[in-house]
Amino acid sequence: MAIDQVHDLQQVFRKLLHSMSRPGTISSIQEVAAHTDASLPCFDATLLSAMTLLDAEVTFHILSENRQDLIEKISEYTLARFAPISEADYIIVLDDDNESSIVRAIEQCKNGNLIDPQASATWIIESSPLSNNGELMLTGAGIKHTSQLHVSFTPLMWQTRNERKREYPLGIDLIFTDVKSQIVCVPRTTSVELSGVN
Repeated sequence: MAIDQVHDLQQVFRKLLHSMSRPGTISSIQEVAAHTDASLPCFDATLLSAMTLLDAEVTFHILSENRQDLIEKISEYTLARFAPISEADYIIVLDDDNESSIVRAIEQCKNGNLIDPQASATWIIESSPLSNNGELMLTGAGIKHTSQLHVSFTPLMWQTRNERKREYPLGIDLIFTDVKSQIVCVPRTTSVELSGVN
């Protein structure tokens, strides 16, 4: 791994922070991704996001069954521990995961509580290429009026996510990554409407 653990990951952190504070804003981390030489079954942006956010104080879960190499590498790079879905601070979804396993995981993952709402899971989700020409309409903090977005998340997944955030300020934060080393964030405070879905 030819990543500069300080400079490169600080740059990724700034991009994640920018995208989290401006939901629906797509940021590129392609410059940093060009430094990676890991041969792992995930997007470079997924690995870089995990390396930036995870450390020895947190736990993570990977949904994909083709995951042992990735679990070992993420643990090695970050010192974070693998944990069951219901206990994990971070949940990583690879592009080969199916709708039913993702929906079950959304239902089971940590959602915070009214005293400690931030004690919820943050998801890192691989998507088809991210685009602001999409079927999703985002509103809420950090968005001037509305923001459009397209990510690989089905209507059922959004319905399940929206159900988990029904009791404000509970919910899960979502970080989407793509093969072009782009990232976009949908925090738990963001309202998401999809055509034909209430």
